[in-house]
Amino acid sequence: MKRILSLDGGGVRGIFTLQILARIEALLREERGQPDLVLADVFDLIAGTSTGAIIAAFLAWGKAVADIETLYIDCGPLMFQREPWYNQWKSKYRGDAVAGFFMQHFREDDGTPSLMGSPHLKTKLLILMRNATTGSPWPVSNNPDAYYNNRSREDCNLNVPLWKLLRASTAAPTFFPPERLDYGHRRFLFVDGGVTPYNNPALIAVLTATLPQYHLCWPAGREALHVVSIGTGHQRDHLPDKLAEKVNVLDQLKFVLPAVLDAVSAEQDMLCRILGDCVFGDVLDREVGGLEGGAASLLGLDQARFTYARYDQILDMPATSDPNASPLDLRLDRVANMPAYQRLGRAYAAANVRLEHLYPRKAASVS
Repeated sequence: MKRILSLDGGGVRGIFTLQILARIEALLREERGQPDLVLADVFDLIAGTSTGAIIAAFLAWGKAVADIETLYIDCGPLMFQREPWYNQWKSKYRGDAVAGFFMQHFREDDGTPSLMGSPHLKTKLLILMRNATTGSPWPVSNNPDAYYNNRSREDCNLNVPLWKLLRASTAAPTFFPPERLDYGHRRFLFVDGGVTPYNNPALIAVLTATLPQYHLCWPAGREALHVVSIGTGHQRDHLPDKLAEKVNVLDQLKFVLPAVLDAVSAEQDMLCRILGDCVFGDVLDREVGGLEGGAASLLGLDQARFTYARYDQILDMPATSDPNASPLDLRLDRVANMPAYQRLGRAYAAANVRLEHLYPRKAASVS
């Protein structure tokens, strides 16, 4: 059985994701009697968008979850270094601070920057970004057989520094400047992978693994392919409680982009639950529920293309235990909320993540 791990974008809320990953890692270590097991030993493909791409790259590098969490806590404030006031009309934060962090941690033994084709990557890695020059999503993997990974091409993705791909995937518009990548004589600008349909990259990861055009050609089926998809926590975006004629342009601008991104991510999740056999997932809405076993209503369980587990939580809740406190400020750069995201993530993981979610349903439960 092939395994895919998919990690959503969400800025500093990646610390929420890490709590779920820590629980999965602990369960697998206990089950297999391997205290040093890392998730790169288990998952055959790790996909990530934006902050999820950072975590995915570190996991594929062979790092334990606890080590990645330490990096997030220690370096989170450093990665959000403000531009001087006279540059903030371009972007809020410095791109070179983030780039320096990536260059420091993804290097070869001789000190040179690691490329996407680095042998230090212990498993398949998929990074999502948006080519803002061509207007197209770019899923970039280290699969040596991929069309754009032919070493003879001047635009071979395997020859691009890993730090540049991560900078591109995390270049959230207005927060960070775009990242430039040069492919031979061609120059492109890239922005955050969240500005694509794949802020939740679970479905594109499945397609990358199974569609013949991507040249991995893994078999599809409930017992052949297992997908674990993890969010960063989300909120239900809404307009302020005003009379319709009082809603202004600023109100709508604050509402539209987060609402669209959340809706697209939810749609990707719903498609995965329908095309796969969903063994765990929170309720999508009151009408369809969680679509656990949802493939039975569309394709039939024998035609489900993969087994699927989705972990995420609505975070419309107070930042403290005080029920009268204000809800969490879920802005992607709200570093001060990282301890709250840790606490919420640990509680969610303890209550919801189970070893049986990491395997296909047993025959008795299917029947």
